[in-house]
Amino acid sequence: MSDALTGEPLALDLVNTRPAAGDLLAAPDDLRAWLSLQADRFGEARELAAAELAVAEVAAVRAVREHVARALDRVRRGERPPAADLAALNRAQRDAPAVAELAWNGTALTVTRRRTGPPGERLAAWLAEAAAELLADPAVSKVRQCEADDCVLLFLPAHPRRRWCSAERCGNRVRVARHYRRHKTA
Repeated sequence: MSDALTGEPLALDLVNTRPAAGDLLAAPDDLRAWLSLQADRFGEARELAAAELAVAEVAAVRAVREHVARALDRVRRGERPPAADLAALNRAQRDAPAVAELAWNGTALTVTRRRTGPPGERLAAWLAEAAAELLADPAVSKVRQCEADDCVLLFLPAHPRRRWCSAERCGNRVRVARHYRRHKTA
């Protein structure tokens, strides 16, 4: 899972599990590793990473990922997303409704959002909700694709001059290649 780009909005991190070569969510262990990387992003990530994940859970997450990718491709360009993709993301959220659970921690009342249902449906619902938040955010128009020739990863730049998914990942490779070309012809 070292190829995973994390730290972007959760929905972008999900879409970025489809790099140019391969699929970072090909098997239950891949999904478990990705969830572990996302453990601080949403309440149940650790619990779901520790759950018994099977091919069905991977399929549910990959289905959400495909709907997010298609909708995001359109929305970030100011175009209407496919109705089927929006319907699928809404359905995923409805399949595992969120409940605000109240608990007393000894000194104060706490509220924790939890989802009901099987692990695959809960996971798909969390990710579909993250996608809904990103797709409806005006900042979605700023989402960019990495400028490295062989990279398809997306990012939401904090700085308008950011060009690569990661300075360490693609930025460094591009700079080294540029340096090599300059010195090779000299």
